[in-house]
Amino acid sequence: MKNFGSTTATLNGAYVFYTSSGGTFTTLNSHALPNITLGPGQIFLIQEGSGGGFGIDLPTPDATGTLNISASAGKLAIAKSSAIPTGSTDTNLVDFVGFGTTANDYYVAAAPAPNNANSINRVATNNNNSTDYALAAPSPKNMASLSVSDINPTGYSFVKNTFVKSDINFGSSVKDVKIYNMLGQVVRTVSLKNSRTINVSDLPKGNYIVTGTINNIPVSEKILKD
Repeated sequence: MKNFGSTTATLNGAYVFYTSSGGTFTTLNSHALPNITLGPGQIFLIQEGSGGGFGIDLPTPDATGTLNISASAGKLAIAKSSAIPTGSTDTNLVDFVGFGTTANDYYVAAAPAPNNANSINRVATNNNNSTDYALAAPSPKNMASLSVSDINPTGYSFVKNTFVKSDINFGSSVKDVKIYNMLGQVVRTVSLKNSRTINVSDLPKGNYIVTGTINNIPVSEKILKD
């Protein structure tokens, strides 16, 4: 799942449902999701059952299930609760996709069928499965992956010293500080209360992205650690 919006999104009590291309949803092919909060552009990775033979290894998933999802056609739904969805028009849905040529329910038209080399990747949010998903080589990401929004310039005065020896100094009160390496991995998470300084003397030399929130506004800054 990905937050395509420009603000933080929260999803509590949600369920994943799966069925075959012509089937109906049941509780047997469903599971609960943990409560989720995603920043703009952030991705939540759910690992389901694997046929084992094809594909690439996933990064550490943010949630796991055992649904055996078809590699050619099927229907997936994210529901607001454990209530079984009746189809793509159910008001309890958060999202729905029917994929493959034999799918009998979808938003407008079915998404393309995946294959051994390509997955179907979400590229838009127009409530049209055929255009909102595109075939492409798999590139799985989890919540620890750096989202596009995390490296967008914000115009805020955030980090006072972008060339860092040992401490990162902030120009104002900041919350939810995370430091990413250039692979998009979170290397430090800090909760600041009465301080505007973080000691990073133990981090290797190199470039990092520091993110946080000021007055509930996401901010970010690139630093060079010497």
